[in-house]
Amino acid sequence: MTAHEFAAEIAAGETEKGAGVLAALSANKSWSENCRLARKALIAGKASGHVRDALTKADRIMAGTDPSEVLPMHIKTGYFYVCIADPEHTDAVVIDRHAHDIAVREVYGQRDRGLGAVGRYNALADCYRAAAQKIGEVPSKVQAVTWVAHIERK
Repeated sequence: MTAHEFAAEIAAGETEKGAGVLAALSANKSWSENCRLARKALIAGKASGHVRDALTKADRIMAGTDPSEVLPMHIKTGYFYVCIADPEHTDAVVIDRHAHDIAVREVYGQRDRGLGAVGRYNALADCYRAAAQKIGEVPSKVQAVTWVAHIERK
């Protein structure tokens, strides 16, 4: 099952809502934990198991606020939402710590990667966009495949 399909399933067909809750609850969580928290939140109607900011965002999205009004759309969380809601989006790229390390070919461990800086984020995303263009694929798929390979290698 794709992330897009999972978002639709947990939100009873409201894919954007499911994608928004997944994105809101994604920070510092494994994919399996992210999925568990999002499913639990949508069943209960209230998010739990995360920091207050993430819970507040997820609760607002579940209450009907458009995820693009709640999530920071210019960095990882917003792009994660877009990639789940629209897997064929031609510009969105999720740059998290793993995507960063893949792009710079070095595992940073606990060191700061500077991903809160929009310019750095966009420079790394452009690397994935360029690679995707070379192979005729959407950037989010290139990032996702390299991310999974990186995680499984660890």
